[in-house]
Amino acid sequence: MPASSSAAAVAANSSVCAPLPVLGRDVLVPLVTGGEVDYAALDYAASAPALQRVWDDVAAYAPYYGSVHRGAGYLSQLSTDLFENSRRTISDFLGCRADDQVVFTRSTTDSLNLLAAVLPENTRVFVFETEHHASLLPWEQRADTEVTYLNAPRTPQQAVDTLEKALAGREPYGPALVCVTGASNVTGELWPVRELAAAAHAHGARIVLDAAQLAPHHPVDIAELDVDWVAFSGHKLYAPFGSGVLAGRADWLQHADPYLAGGGASRKVSRRTDGGVDVEWHTTAARHEAGSPNVIGAYAIASACKALTEAGFDTLVAREEELIARVREGLAEVPEVRVLSLFGDDAPRVGVLSFVVEGWNSSHFAAALSAEYGIGVRDGLFCAHPLVRTLLDSEPDEPGECGAPEAAPGERSLNAIRVSFGAGTPDEHVDRFVRAVKELVADGARWNYRTEDGRCVPASA
Repeated sequence: MPASSSAAAVAANSSVCAPLPVLGRDVLVPLVTGGEVDYAALDYAASAPALQRVWDDVAAYAPYYGSVHRGAGYLSQLSTDLFENSRRTISDFLGCRADDQVVFTRSTTDSLNLLAAVLPENTRVFVFETEHHASLLPWEQRADTEVTYLNAPRTPQQAVDTLEKALAGREPYGPALVCVTGASNVTGELWPVRELAAAAHAHGARIVLDAAQLAPHHPVDIAELDVDWVAFSGHKLYAPFGSGVLAGRADWLQHADPYLAGGGASRKVSRRTDGGVDVEWHTTAARHEAGSPNVIGAYAIASACKALTEAGFDTLVAREEELIARVREGLAEVPEVRVLSLFGDDAPRVGVLSFVVEGWNSSHFAAALSAEYGIGVRDGLFCAHPLVRTLLDSEPDEPGECGAPEAAPGERSLNAIRVSFGAGTPDEHVDRFVRAVKELVADGARWNYRTEDGRCVPASA
């Protein structure tokens, strides 16, 4: 369908104010009320759109794609160089120390499961209940690992005090790991990473930083933060090509069995006289990268790292803070809206905010934003069920599922709405969102909605 002249004008101008152009900035979507509008992608915390720079770099390389670490031909050699250069680029981006390793994984979830798999025997793990499931759940997969879940703190200092008390009281004294987020995927609030790292090290523990929500918005420097590992995903860093990173200290990685057994992880395999095989595993990052590497995914992350670095985080952070202020000020004008927070209204945050609207089922509200305004947000529990339940003052066993509300439109549901944005977000998308929230609360939805397969969707006209 042809776009209206007004929609075309919006699409033409929408990318002007965004520091880094992204794919999808000119995609038109239909509205149930008629016409089309350029899609306002405000769900960056789930998956950020690909940077145009990343897409162009991947497209330019694609004809030269070849096997990595396995071929003598020109394309294989080129691909191998590209893969290893990407590792170095990411190491620089993260401020890795000289003896740190950068291991390519599939995602943050995969990275933290890898770290869980290489923990020394009888490691004690300490993790706040506020974590995303990717950093909350991997640790109990090992029978010899004891996990201590820490209650949600209400101030950054309380987080540090809670951790120090838990670490000081641990018995027996042995290997310990602290897992903490850099920025909440629910509230966007920044956590006191450097202070938590100091507390961990003071009590003989190591610390891994889940930087999935932090790295796309703020610089992450392993040495400066003094963390032992950092994990993040490409698809949240404007590089949605199926790759992630675990970067940090090498010793636990080198001393553990490979995460996956297979080609690439093995350095030498020989038959024994008793019929079995002896294996000598790599001690480099390859030890945990068995199988054919995702060279395109790794290259995409490296491309995004270069783009963010060249754009300058000072500039990106300053603009994002302006967008955050506009959203917060707009929502504050609507008494029915309650923004969720652990640390209070003045806490610094990235471009991630969650809220509930009095009198609205969150799924219904999110569906109306999409169908009537062309705005994509997220509703649910955001794979952080304990945190959202705490923020909503619910009972631990109150019904509610991430992305699958049980309540009908207009009924209360244990879910929230999340809006998130970043370096590719035009000003107009944020302004449209604020305007849409005000109109929906004041006037109600202009369309009827029904529940289908657990989702709130527009009803047929």
